[in-house]
Amino acid sequence: MEAKVLWNGKLAFQGSAESGFTLPLDSRAGGGGDGNGFRPMELIAIGLAGYTAMDVISILSKKRQDITGFEVRVHTDRAETHPKVFTNAMIEYFITGHNVNEAAVVRSIELSATSYCPAQAMLSRVMPIELKYNIFEDLGDGQSRLETSGEYQPTEPAVN
Repeated sequence: MEAKVLWNGKLAFQGSAESGFTLPLDSRAGGGGDGNGFRPMELIAIGLAGYTAMDVISILSKKRQDITGFEVRVHTDRAETHPKVFTNAMIEYFITGHNVNEAAVVRSIELSATSYCPAQAMLSRVMPIELKYNIFEDLGDGQSRLETSGEYQPTEPAVN
């Protein structure tokens, strides 16, 4: 994979990769930038959320789950001192649908975490990652009801 950034002045850059898409990167206003783009650490968190989201929704579809809404949120904590790395992460899956099977959700999260998601595989070697889920029943008209919440617990620690 090839990726690059092109400097636009101050701490602003335009990032691109083989896909041909571009995105703005910048530092926060007051930190040397103008706050007109993603911060690089945000992109790492978005990449983690995006990759596991693609895995889980794909697996749920193959398991014939009737999903009407799906969101993945990543919360990270960072070290206080430079280089201010992520110290841990919590990935939370919000699944809305009709009669969604909890075992199917847990298995989908497990497969993403243990077999398919390179972002989780890489990051779990340097920090703990919690995996939580919330399953909602779609009641129609934009309404939903929380059916169950839980946490996927790997059988052995992910951090080496």
